[in-house]
Amino acid sequence: MLLGVIADDFTGASDIANTIAKGYGPDGGLRTVQFLGVPTTPAPAGVEAGVISLKSRSIPAQEAVSQSLAALEWLQAQGCRQIVFKYCSTFDSTPQGNIGPVGEALAQRLGVRGVVACSAFPDAGRMIYKGHLFVGDRLLNESGMEHHPLNPMTDADLRRWLGRQCSDPVGLVDWSVISRGGDATRQALASSADQGQRLVIVDALTNDDLLSIGESCTDAKLLTGGSGIALGLPRNFIRAGLARGGQPQVEAVEGPEAILVGSCSRATLTQVETHAKEHPVLPIDVDAVMDGRVSPEDLQAFVKENAGCAPLIFSSSRPEQVAALQARYGRENVASRLEALFAETARLLLASGVRRLVVGGGETSGAVVSALGVRSFHIGPEIDPGVPVLVAADGKGIAMALKSGNFGAPDFFSKALKALSGAHRSTP
Repeated sequence: MLLGVIADDFTGASDIANTIAKGYGPDGGLRTVQFLGVPTTPAPAGVEAGVISLKSRSIPAQEAVSQSLAALEWLQAQGCRQIVFKYCSTFDSTPQGNIGPVGEALAQRLGVRGVVACSAFPDAGRMIYKGHLFVGDRLLNESGMEHHPLNPMTDADLRRWLGRQCSDPVGLVDWSVISRGGDATRQALASSADQGQRLVIVDALTNDDLLSIGESCTDAKLLTGGSGIALGLPRNFIRAGLARGGQPQVEAVEGPEAILVGSCSRATLTQVETHAKEHPVLPIDVDAVMDGRVSPEDLQAFVKENAGCAPLIFSSSRPEQVAALQARYGRENVASRLEALFAETARLLLASGVRRLVVGGGETSGAVVSALGVRSFHIGPEIDPGVPVLVAADGKGIAMALKSGNFGAPDFFSKALKALSGAHRSTP
């Protein structure tokens, strides 16, 4: 294995696995497998990139560090030459972590400083300029992320936000350096290392900037960031003669379908509304969940009644509704009850024959995949930027799409189900 990735949630893992598998330009990407949790056995022969999906974004920082170091140990045992710590392109975290503590722990274990921290993903509208993160034309803290139910992002200054989480000083390499190419970026990162800066926010406005950053990090032991940070990494290995390149291919999966959605992002709310115009949807009454009036069997029955019609079940709500529910029942209590509901529903759906499953929301995706007992996925073609087709590698005949809250076009859900069956493939 050449490249190892430690991702802090399941949808983010799919996102970066997609980036690595398809690569950029004619060189193509690496043969990539997404692992669910830290594997207990060696990687299959022929795997060039391994992406370990953790559910560590919102857990206590020390638990996240411990899980991430265990993932690092396994990846090193597979021979990985380079490690990426992947987090969300909107830098989802709290003032206490977990991006800083995990990034510093990995860097310390690998004995490196001047490590790139870049969450930019221009294809999804995430850009960093002068250390500030923009979502489209809005600063991060004005993009809707300030209302995130678990990790509200109230500051677009990533160097300041990351600095609150870190023990070592945080550096910045701004766009005036990036625009001069890989050599200038490499020198700036080396200077940051000399100044004792462990993690360094790096600007990026375009894919070309990300490719330049990748070029500057050919020999870096560790990078951190969103999926965009991996854009140029496959071609580094291919051009060094260590990998052959190519495009991801998987077998299509037919069979009954369902969509489970637990994200409250603006994009997801729009996607649910779009899907509801032509397909059956079932909103989950959170009050009913909390007092036991909604069961997984109820949700399974809805899917069965609407088989073949792309049924969608969702718990998405507007920010003010989410805030009211959290105030009434407690934030963690609401989240855990909904995740448990989705997880058990997914188990029942799989047992009843559902084979194509689309899940919206990082926490929901982690709960669902963990419940299904799938240990790894082969990475297939991209559905929308950042979201690939996933096919279980254990022969269960399950195809999935795991969508981060803010990703995907308005018609994503119906498009994803078609892609899982091979009926739709987006243009690279």
